[in-house]
Amino acid sequence: SSGINAEYGGTYTFPNGTKYTGEMKDNRFIGTGVFTFPKSDSSTYRVTWSDNASAGEEGVGTYKFRDDLLFSVEDEWDYCQDDDRRFHQERLHGLKAAGRSRKVDADSPPAIPEGWYDTQDGVYNPHLRVVFGYDLKTFVRNADDEEHKWIVEHCRRGSDFYVGLAKHVKDVTPVNIESS
Repeated sequence: SSGINAEYGGTYTFPNGTKYTGEMKDNRFIGTGVFTFPKSDSSTYRVTWSDNASAGEEGVGTYKFRDDLLFSVEDEWDYCQDDDRRFHQERLHGLKAAGRSRKVDADSPPAIPEGWYDTQDGVYNPHLRVVFGYDLKTFVRNADDEEHKWIVEHCRRGSDFYVGLAKHVKDVTPVNIESS
């Protein structure tokens, strides 16, 4: 790809489509630059490289997710901690009314086929052990045993079971707890 030999700057495109734009010299990254990750809807990692990068020291930077949530190893991560489980969008715009809670950090969650799982970069078919894009056509990756187990235990599932009041419940009578 282009630009890696550029003196003091340019763009390098990795085989997977990730791009690095920034300072470069002698076939290495120096100074500052930005990685752009196309498979994550253009999330970015803005990095400043150590003066000793050639000695194996890494750069330090800030990862910006597609919804503008920032992560930096230098700052304490305060998102989705035990004392505050809100999604990023809820932190920015407030909670929705009761009964309209978010299932994902998006205004309208993508559709998930029945029995499949939302992996945030696509949908997972547990029978094929394949993650597809939300269009259900684009191959994203195969899942190994470890990822399969994690997805099944943690990810949002396309509903193939009844959710709500038990089907046999015909009427719900409100109870006044103050009078008891």
